[in-house]
Amino acid sequence: MTSGEAEVRAAEERPARLIGGPGLLLVWFYGVMVVGAVSRSAYQIATEFDRAPLAYSLSAVAGLVYGFITYSLVRGGETARRAAQVCCAAELAGVLVVGTWTLVDRDAFPDSTVWSDYGMGYVFIPVLLPLTALFWLRKTRARQAG
Repeated sequence: MTSGEAEVRAAEERPARLIGGPGLLLVWFYGVMVVGAVSRSAYQIATEFDRAPLAYSLSAVAGLVYGFITYSLVRGGETARRAAQVCCAAELAGVLVVGTWTLVDRDAFPDSTVWSDYGMGYVFIPVLLPLTALFWLRKTRARQAG
């Protein structure tokens, strides 16, 4: 095997990068959201869980979802891309369900979650981020396939 063939084989075995260009910005935003959601929910769960257990638990779940998506984007490869895509779709569904729920039944949420009012407390990043990530993940798949 020549050195050129070895380089081609090594390149084929390496996972395709998902964080080139705008993907790097996605990783940064998801990283910020991980820190925000996990630290906020950890504090609230530790100090005042009885006040709004549903809201604080949902914020913790959001933080875990953000963490998994961040990890998948950094890891790269087709399996990680598909896992990130599924998680982003679940994240978007969560934002839409929780966002609508907080508008319809304010009494169910004595305190806000990351996804309350479609992420209004986070400048609507929670609803825009999964849409952007799904678009990016679809675009990277098309680029890798073609």
